[in-house]
Amino acid sequence: MGLLDAITGMAGGNDVGGMLGELLEQQGGVGGLVERFQQGGLAEVAQSWVGTGENLPISAAQIEAVLGSDSIAPLAEKLGIEPGAAAGQIAALLPQLVDSLTPDGTLPDAGGLLQRGLDMLRGG
Repeated sequence: MGLLDAITGMAGGNDVGGMLGELLEQQGGVGGLVERFQQGGLAEVAQSWVGTGENLPISAAQIEAVLGSDSIAPLAEKLGIEPGAAAGQIAALLPQLVDSLTPDGTLPDAGGLLQRGLDMLRGG
């Protein structure tokens, strides 16, 4: 089972894998996403996902506060769900995704990591 299949299964069959891939692309990959969380005051949370220890949880409200409605609303619309529900799905799955994309606990180069993440989300 690929990462996309796992993520999609966890989210009840919605195309959440595609949504997360699009989100990663919008943010400039995992490095850009982590930077966004650092700027939003959640550096410790984001670093826990990258590091090799336990992933700290994040709430839908924190996702909405850091990413903003400009990032979440279009993704929610594509899924046919409310933005709050999309933020909840992102909150549930993003820590695992970032953790999977940073197995050695560091952020690789942005271009290679973004491509690797998109490939994983596509099941490749």
